Amino acid sequence: MRKILFMHGGSGNHGCEAIIRTTAPLLGGPENVWLWSLTKTEDVRYGAADFYENIVESEQIKRYSCAHLEAWIKRKVLNDSNANMNVFLKNLFKGNMAVSVGGDNYCYPWSARKAVELDKQIRKYCACSVLWACSVDAEAITPEVREDLAGFDLITARETITYNLLKEINPNTVLVADPAFLLKGTEAALPDHFIEGNTVGINISPLIMQYSADNIILENYVNLIHYIIERTDMNVCLIPHVVWKYNNDLEPIDFLYQKFEKTGRICKIEDGNATELKGFIARCRFFVSARTHATIAAYSSYVPTLVVGYSVKSKGIARDLFGTDEGYVIPVDNMCANGELTDAFAGIMQNERKIRDHLNRMMPEYLKRANCTEILRKIGLCEDQV
Repeated sequence: MRKILFMHGGSGNHGCEAIIRTTAPLLGGPENVWLWSLTKTEDVRYGAADFYENIVESEQIKRYSCAHLEAWIKRKVLNDSNANMNVFLKNLFKGNMAVSVGGDNYCYPWSARKAVELDKQIRKYCACSVLWACSVDAEAITPEVREDLAGFDLITARETITYNLLKEINPNTVLVADPAFLLKGTEAALPDHFIEGNTVGINISPLIMQYSADNIILENYVNLIHYIIERTDMNVCLIPHVVWKYNNDLEPIDFLYQKFEKTGRICKIEDGNATELKGFIARCRFFVSARTHATIAAYSSYVPTLVVGYSVKSKGIARDLFGTDEGYVIPVDNMCANGELTDAFAGIMQNERKIRDHLNRMMPEYLKRANCTEILRKIGLCEDQV
């Protein structure tokens, strides 16, 4: 039985890349582990394709094959406008394990609706279905979504807020940690003005800007950098984690860099694969992040971190690590003053040693939760090669 990962948008989102890099080995890959990717070229470019036996793209049907003929007949004779996709899904998933790796898809109502429709089609053919390392917002659970969640043979929830929510819906829910916690970082050359061990890494994304009608969020970042440069001896490094054209961290990063470039205390990372970005993050003294998987890279490298959060996943992971999200996550949807980020960062600075010691003590045990191999064995979903 093959394991087919789906709901992967491409490795230009380095959080998605981190998940598929770390999930494949947990499922026994690369042998018998396939990836359905919406952007295969990105997976190849960043090296994530190396972890999979095969990567397929949507509606990829070999010409002159039986499947190609079946799709043609359904399209031309039966007037089935979805023929190509239906035949593609049948060919890919029939008799195989379907593993949905889009962990964020149930955080938002619009993406949850799309997931429901695709899951219905895939379950017509697959041997079993798994929702992998997910976070789920209660507001996204409509009756249709509830029915969909109940249909999975296994759900691995990456934090306790989601676990407690889903356990009532589907008893086949287990608590894990995001597999990206297992990602190994690699060390690339540091840019000028990056002082190893005395630099604040900062991640900002266009996505969080949508949570404010004015510029309050960007103003908070500007004031934070002012504070670091004027009140501390630390430098600043701006680090992207998503570089898709329609959702590109480099756009607000370029704005902040140009604003402070003349200080000689700031640098930026243009891009890199997930392991390289983790290597930069790991060499920071502190980290401030809007992207969940950039945050995970920092946590797992024992770097004291402040999260600029916008969904249940940020709060849930922080609570699992520290027992509370207060002081560790600042919700962007409630941000109303331009000094909130700076005040919260000052709290992280004040508790630097305590936070670092806590992460060093508890992270080894926490990482064991990210390894789902034994769970899959026990419930009989992975009897071969795992």
